[in-house]
Amino acid sequence: MIADVSSSLGTDFYLLDELLTDEEREIRDRVRAFCDREVIPVMNDYWDRAEFPFEMIPKFGELNIAGCSIEGYGCPGMSKLAEGLVAVELARGDGSLNTFFGVHSGLAMGTISILGSEEQKEKWLPQMARMEKIGAFGLTEPDHGSDVVMLETTAARDGDEYVINGDKKWIGNASFADVIIVWARDTDDGQVKGFLVEKGSDGLSTEVQTGKMGKRAVWQAEIHLEDVRVPAENKLEHANSFKDTSQVLSATRYGVAWEGIGHAVACYEAALSYAKERKIFARPLEGYQLIQNKLANMLAEITNMQLMCHRLSQLAAEGKMTGGMASLAKMNTARKAKQVCSDARDILGGNGILLEYLVAKHLADMEVVYTYEGTDIVQSLIVGREITGVQAMAPSRNA
Repeated sequence: MIADVSSSLGTDFYLLDELLTDEEREIRDRVRAFCDREVIPVMNDYWDRAEFPFEMIPKFGELNIAGCSIEGYGCPGMSKLAEGLVAVELARGDGSLNTFFGVHSGLAMGTISILGSEEQKEKWLPQMARMEKIGAFGLTEPDHGSDVVMLETTAARDGDEYVINGDKKWIGNASFADVIIVWARDTDDGQVKGFLVEKGSDGLSTEVQTGKMGKRAVWQAEIHLEDVRVPAENKLEHANSFKDTSQVLSATRYGVAWEGIGHAVACYEAALSYAKERKIFARPLEGYQLIQNKLANMLAEITNMQLMCHRLSQLAAEGKMTGGMASLAKMNTARKAKQVCSDARDILGGNGILLEYLVAKHLADMEVVYTYEGTDIVQSLIVGREITGVQAMAPSRNA
C-alpha cells in the first residue's frame, strides 16, 4: 500500500495558498478533511461495484457546500475561487462523488438560480442546499451529444400544461433525483426551453446505464418521456432559447476545469509517495533521474492548471468570464490532467492498475472528464469562435 497522501500542500509549489482568504481556506480544508475521513477510505469498493453511496448524501448536506456561490436561499454564497477549490478537493477524493455533486449543485441548482423565477428558486433551492431534494440536468440525447443544440425532445403547450416527449441519455442522478431539468424544443416557436420535471411524473421512466469504464460510482441514466404533463409554472421563466442554456453550460465548465486539478493532484501525490517507498535494483525509485524528471513535469502541469483556474475565478467573480475562457480552461486542464494521471500510472508500474493505489481509478475517471461537458475538440471550437468570429462547430449548410 502507498503511504498516507492526505495533504496536498506539496502541490502548492507557487504558494497560492497565500492568496486565499481565511474563509476560502476554511472551506477547502473542511472539504479536504471530509474526503480524507469519509470518502477515500470507502469509495474504491463502490467504484468497483458500480454502486452509488446513498449514505453520503446527508453527510454532504452537513458540509453546507451545495449551491456553492449562489447567494441566498440557504446556499453558502462562497466565492468563485472557493467553489473551484471545492471541485478540486472532491475530485481528489473521488471523481464519481464530484460528478454527483456537480450535477446537483452546479447544473441543477445553477440552472434554477440563473434561469428560474423567484417562486421556483424559493421552492427548490433551500431544500436542494440542504440536499433534502436532489437535482438532475436532462440535456444530452441518444443521437445528440456534441450537437446538443439539435435536440429532438419536444414540449407542446396544452392549456395550463406542457406535454413533453423524447429521450435523454447520460443524465447523472436522474434515476433518483427529485427534480430533473429537462430541455425540450417548444413546438410553438421552435426554441429550446427548460422545464422542471418532478419525480414520479406519469410517463417519466429512467434506466441506469451500465458497463462504464470510468466514474463508475455515479449513476447516469437514460430517460424516456412519454406524454409527460408538466404544469406551465414548471417552465423555467428565463429559459427561452439555447443561448440561455449556454449560460449554464459555461458556468459548469468552470467547475469541470477545476475538477481536472483534483484528479491530477491525487495522482501526483500517489506517485510521489510510491517513489519514496518503492525500491528498484536496491535503490529508492525517487533517486532515479527519469522519475524525478517525470515528477517535475507533472508538478509543472499542475501549477499551470492552478494558475489558469485561479485567474479564471477572478474573471468569473468580476463577471468578465466568457464562454471561450471557460472552454479554454476546461480544454487545458482535461488534457494536462489526463497526462499527469497517465504519468503517475507509469511510475507505479504494474501496481498502477490496482484500485488500492488510487491512480487507476483517477486515470479512468479523467477519460470521462476529457469528454463530458463538451469534448476537447468542441471546447477548442468554442475558443476558436471567439478568436476568429467564425462558427466552425458544424459544416456550412451551403457546403
